[in-house]
Order: sequence, then C-alpha cells, then structure tokens
Amino acid sequence: MSVNPGHFPLDEESLPDDRFLDREESWLRFNQRVLELAEDQELPLLERLRFLSIFASNLDEFFMVRVAGLTRRMATGLAVQSASGRQPREVLERTGAVAHELMLRHAACFRDDLCPALSEKGIEILRWADLAETEQERLRRLFRDRIYPVLTPLVVDSAHPFPYISGLSLNLAVIVRDPETDATMFARVKVPPVLPRFIEASPDRFTPLEDVIAAHLGQLFVGMEVVEHHAFRVTRNQDLEIDDDISEGLLQALERELLRRRFGPVVRLEVEDSISDAVLELLIEELTIDEGQVYKVDGPLDLAGLAAIADLDRPELKYPPFVPSKEAIPEDAGIFAAIRERDILLHHPYDSFTTTVQRFIEDAAVDPRVLAIKQTLYRTSGDSPVVNSLINAAEAGKQVVVVVELKARFDERANIAWARELEKAGCHVVYGFVGLKTHCKLAMVVRQERDGTLRRYCHIGTGNYHPKTARLYEDFGILTAEPEIGEDVSVLFNHLTGYSRQNSYRRLLVAPHSLRSGLVLRVEREIENRLAGRPARVRVKCNSLVDEVVIDALYRASQAGVPVDIWVRGICALRPGVPGLSETIRVRSVLGRFLEHSRVFAFENGGEPEVWVGSADLMHRNLDRRVEALVRVAERTQRTDLVRLFDRAMDDGTQAWWLDGDGTWTRRAEMTGEPLLDIQSHLVKSRRWRTVDATP
Repeated sequence: MSVNPGHFPLDEESLPDDRFLDREESWLRFNQRVLELAEDQELPLLERLRFLSIFASNLDEFFMVRVAGLTRRMATGLAVQSASGRQPREVLERTGAVAHELMLRHAACFRDDLCPALSEKGIEILRWADLAETEQERLRRLFRDRIYPVLTPLVVDSAHPFPYISGLSLNLAVIVRDPETDATMFARVKVPPVLPRFIEASPDRFTPLEDVIAAHLGQLFVGMEVVEHHAFRVTRNQDLEIDDDISEGLLQALERELLRRRFGPVVRLEVEDSISDAVLELLIEELTIDEGQVYKVDGPLDLAGLAAIADLDRPELKYPPFVPSKEAIPEDAGIFAAIRERDILLHHPYDSFTTTVQRFIEDAAVDPRVLAIKQTLYRTSGDSPVVNSLINAAEAGKQVVVVVELKARFDERANIAWARELEKAGCHVVYGFVGLKTHCKLAMVVRQERDGTLRRYCHIGTGNYHPKTARLYEDFGILTAEPEIGEDVSVLFNHLTGYSRQNSYRRLLVAPHSLRSGLVLRVEREIENRLAGRPARVRVKCNSLVDEVVIDALYRASQAGVPVDIWVRGICALRPGVPGLSETIRVRSVLGRFLEHSRVFAFENGGEPEVWVGSADLMHRNLDRRVEALVRVAERTQRTDLVRLFDRAMDDGTQAWWLDGDGTWTRRAEMTGEPLLDIQSHLVKSRRWRTVDATP
C-alpha cells in the first residue's frame, strides 16, 4: 500500500501476509452471534424469536449485497484476491459453506427449540395439517375473501416461458397433470407479499401463508390434478453501492449491461428439503444457477416474517420495558440555554432522543431568534417529526438547508419522497457529492442572541436522525455551542453545499480527506509515548474494522507494546493475540437488546485521554467514499465516562464475545459458566436511567 498518513514508516515487510481475516466470513460470524442470541435460553422467548427474524433478514442482505457483488465482479472479470489472501472463487465457496451451516442451524433452532418453547406458552406456529378443522374452515373463508383475488398462477408451456422470479419473493412451484391428456406442467404461484407472512388461524395460533395457498391449489387449477407443490425463494443482486477499490465508471457500465441482460442475477435459491429432484432440477436450469447456490431448509422459508409474531402483546415474554432518561436536558430548561452552559453528551437509547435531539430541531423551528437550520439526513422515518420541523421552519421564513443522501441503501425511495416534500416547503435541498455518500450526522442552528450576536448550536452524532431506530440503536451525540465546533461545522456545510476545498478542521476529523490519516497519526503518537515511557493505549469502538491501513497501524502499535482494545459489533479483519504481531490487542463484541451502533476512538495521549465520537466506521467505503465526521470530546468528565464505558465492555466479567486470532468468536458466558454483567442492562439501570414495571 502506498498510503502513509503519518510520519512513521509503514514497514509492511515486517508484517505477515496472512494478517487479515476474511471480511465476508467475518460478517457471517457476526450473524452467527445473532443466532446465538436466538439460541440463548436465558433470554425472553419472544426476543429470541426476534433475533431469529433478524438473522434471516441479515442473511438476505448479505446475499443481496456482498455475495451478489462478488458474483458480479467475477462475471465481469474485475474480481481480485481479497486482503485475506483468498481468491474470489475460494471466498465464494467458503462463504457458501458457512452460510449453509448457519441456515441449517437457524432452521433447527426454529423447529426444535423455539416452536416447542412457544407452544408451552400458548403460542403455536403450525403447518396446515396440524390445524383444527374449525381453524381450517376459518382460513378457507379467508382464502376466498382476501387471498384468492390477488393470486396469479403462471403456467410454463410452449406458449408461456418460465416467469421472472423477483428477488426475495416467496413462491410455490406446482406440478399439475391434465387428466384428459395425462400431460404434466409446471406452474408458479407467487405468495402475495402484501399479506402477513404467518396467518393467525385462531388467537396465538399461526400457519405459514404458503400453507394456506397450497391447501387451495385445486381452486387455482380447476379440473387439473395437483401432483406436487414446493415452496421456493430466490435472492437476486441488489447491490446499488460500488464496492471497494473498483473503478466506479467501468463497473457501472458493466453493471448496466449485465442488468439489462439478466434483470439482476440469482445468487441464492432457497427450497424446503422435501422438494423433489425433478422440480429442483427444473428450477436450477431455469434460474441458471449451480447446485452450490441451492440452500435446502427443513421447515418454512423466509423466517424474517417472525418479527410480527415477536410483536405479540405478551410483555412477560419480552425484555422489561424502560423509559429513556429525560435528565440530560431538564424539561423545564430552555434547550439553547442548557447547551450554552455546557456541552451535553447524549447516549441513546438510554437518553431520550425525543427530549434532546428531536427537541433541539423542534424548538429551533419555532424560536423567532433562530435564523437558519442546516442538517444532514441519511435515513429517517417517513413520518419523521424532524422532517416536519424542518418543513415548519422553512414555512416560517427561516433558511433551511438539508443535505440528503439519496443513495442510502434500501432507503432510496423513501429519501426521494420526503426530499421532495422538503423542497416544496422551501427548504434548500442538496443531494451531496457525485461519487461520495454523505454519511456524517450533523445539525446546526444559527440563532441571534439577545445582545445581537449570532451563535451556532450544533449536534454531531453517531446515529441517524431517526426517532424510531433511536429507541433501538445505541448511539452517542454531542450538543454544543462551542465556537470552534460551530466554525468547523459551518465550513463543512459549505463544503457539502458549495465548492469549498477545506480539508483541515480544529475539532473535527473529516473523511475522505483527514479522518484516516488523523486516526493513524494518533495511533503513531501512542507508539511514541510507549517508547518514551509515557502512558499509552488505543481504544476503538466501531461497527466494522476492515481498513488495512488502520489495522496495520494497530499492529505496529501492538508490536511496540501499546495495549489496544477493540469493541466491534460486526466485521473485524484484524487478528488479535498473534505472537509477534498483535499480542496486546483484545477484540470484544457486544450484542443484545440494542444494536451497538456508536463509533468512539480514545487515545491515552500520555495520561490526558483524547476521545472522538462520530459517524465513521473503519472501512474503505467510509474512509474513502463517504463524507464522515468525528468530533473531539473536550470535557474531562465526558472523556472519563467514555473511557470507563470501554473498560467495562472489555472487562473479563462482562458478557461479550471474544475474538481469537484464527477468526473464532467465543461467548464469554460459555467460557466461564458464571453470571456475567450485561452491559446494556447495566446502562438501563444505572446513573440517570431507570426501568419501569409497565409499558410506557
């Protein structure tokens, strides 16, 4: 690699070639940790069911994006050896094998563990044959009134080609026989996605929608004999984002040609393991896939739909409800006065998003002293009070500038819709840079104070301005009126909306220009401190750690004896604990009730810790092809709180997964057999956060 962001020599020759774990397998191992939560009999039953649903949804996205992207690059001749040293075909075969293993384990958890456990609590998920006659009769009426009208059976014969099967659609492959001619034909029936995945046959008793349809196939093929039927599902390429280190123009041109010809190639075919060989061979041939892309499952397909059952009103089978703290900004205090008094460090969902960040925008929209609001929006809900407040502010005559990222994966249509609403209200809507996603989380309010001066109030966060996910995602944010930060955020907004080429900031690190180099420079400073006998340590909290330059910097720090603690939710390509390479590096992963989403970077800095929070993960796309921002935390008590949180997460007595140098993750609870601290439950109960006994 040619990048040398700091002044230390890279000296890559001293680092082994096999120093990186494979990112695709690492992602699958993350989803394995999600599955282990579904298998955990200590967790509330419906929460386990929700983790089973999350696993299925995650795996869908993995195939649509990562597997599809690799398959696409191989088809166009652009695939290269991965950083782990594996050839593209080897990566594909290995991920396929791991995915097969996990899907079988997922199905077994549902079939052998959760279904019986749910049944004991009066919640049953049954196949059609197991329903009572009264339930079947009720579903016959439902089929006639609500399901039959939206079904469209498509037969395949000389006049009707094999139909296009849309990605993630659930289908029935049906073989019918004409009793007059004895000819057999294949037909496809699409399971309507507008109906519930699992149909309630009677209170708390459910059956898969495809079972209801299969029981009534005779009404779709009148006069024909239904010989056999089997559920199947395909996953197609839906990678709308350019992957790492590929020429964007060339790849997009090749992609357009491929998509024109193939409508997005199939990358996975899921079938129930009861499917006949003849029907499976037909599907393989018509979908132009190979046997390695076929995933046989013992049980219903598409278990992401279990989320609806997990939402049942059975509080005794769920996590205890809690009310986020409102103490960060007292309700009787003016929000701008509170921010002027001190920087406010927020930790969601433990701190209420509604009474802090949302209130910040809402109050700014109606405050007559506010002249302008500028904000980035990457993802938010369709009925977002944040968007409504920005519209209200514009209609009240305030200058409102919104930087909208239209390419937020899987949210493109939603973002376009509310961006148009913002424009109609008179907001200045900017769609970011060509070739760069705007992923930073920034809001700035310009307010005229009583003495006539203008003051900038800013929010810089790690999470999206999304009120719903703010109750589920763990994120940090800072509300501040610090002039240096206000100046930096102003300059960054000018960069986003105009042609400013500003690359340096006082309290921010900004990608793609200074973030990677700024972090590596600070890692190298820790090396210097260690060699000089001063306190040195690096702490990193992120969703993913993939970037080779950053990983190599951490390896060099470890070789110099610097302790390195990494708290990662998902992918980690770094190998910890390898003699001579990473002996001082520890990697932990925490998964649980809330989705760990914040990014925090702490450096011991000779005994005066320097701590940064912001939007950037340590991946190529974040550091090279996105606008990201980290802000330095100035207040000593806040820095101390963040460092203590790290220490709690890395403590041997905390429930977490530990990463070994070979890529194996081991759950600490299973290693000790002793009760360990659940850090999320601890944060719910401690300091200014409280649990409640009733649903809020």
